[in-house]
Amino acid sequence: MEPMKAFREFEASDLDASQLKSEMAANGYVLIRGLLPKPDLQPLLTSITKIICRAGWLNTETDPLARVANPDAACCEDDDSYKDTYDRIFSLLEFHRLPHHPVLREIMKALVGEYLFIHPKSAGRLIFPNFVRGIIHAHQDHQAVAGDVESFTAWMPLHDCPVEHGPLRVLEGSHRFGLQATVGRTGYIEPGAERGAHWVGGPIYAGDLLLFHSLTVHEAMPNRSDRLRISLDCRFQSYDRPVNPGTLVFAGSGRRSWEKTYAGWRSDELKYYWTRLPLELKPSAAELAQLAETAEPVEMRQRYARILARLEEQMPALAAVR
Repeated sequence: MEPMKAFREFEASDLDASQLKSEMAANGYVLIRGLLPKPDLQPLLTSITKIICRAGWLNTETDPLARVANPDAACCEDDDSYKDTYDRIFSLLEFHRLPHHPVLREIMKALVGEYLFIHPKSAGRLIFPNFVRGIIHAHQDHQAVAGDVESFTAWMPLHDCPVEHGPLRVLEGSHRFGLQATVGRTGYIEPGAERGAHWVGGPIYAGDLLLFHSLTVHEAMPNRSDRLRISLDCRFQSYDRPVNPGTLVFAGSGRRSWEKTYAGWRSDELKYYWTRLPLELKPSAAELAQLAETAEPVEMRQRYARILARLEEQMPALAAVR
């Protein structure tokens, strides 16, 4: 891995909306130190730790909160064992509540404006140490999120994340080069082909927030410790800009759904909250219906049909629009 510069970093008290926007425009990222109170992260970290402990992912001879990994359980997103455990984590109310934290909402409104839309499908990252197949290489979030390019990711470790634990690093200025070519269907950019200025990185601690643009190239540094790295990716944009409907529903095999996610929740407050916002979908319901008949390759037609069907279940007014 090539040498990198240290992050430009700020205290939350030193950033106003104008400076936040100018830093993002210039560099494609902003690292804010100590934004979230550490105790506010603990309930989610504790709940996740209990789940991965029951899954056998941790060394049973150490304190589970130390997150010392069981190397024999190493897995990643492509593995069924990972998916089963992650589904339980994704269903936690605390997992979905954290992106709505008042402090986080305030900083994101300073960046995108008053019409803040918090994407409902945040992504948890559970990274085993010294597990090459689980390394997340250089990519841009817009490749997967789509919709409007003016969306942003907030990356938060739920515990202190020194360099040896594999925090993210970003390619400064890479957001100015548009979408960059990827290798096949991996979504990854070929090593050395990334366009931007300098790689920047360093330790990121519990309570810190790394914000970056949807076109900013970023990757995980290798986790060379003996512990699982646990972090959360939350995505935000203004709802006066187009939203990809695929970010609202599950268009896969059916193993995950909002109904399954919500089954054990003790509160209804965050259930389907986006259906109460005046979202502009791109593609629209009419365009989804057309794509369900004409999209190439052919297997994408079923995906678009599933997205449309699930949207109409959640947002019945869409059916009237068509």
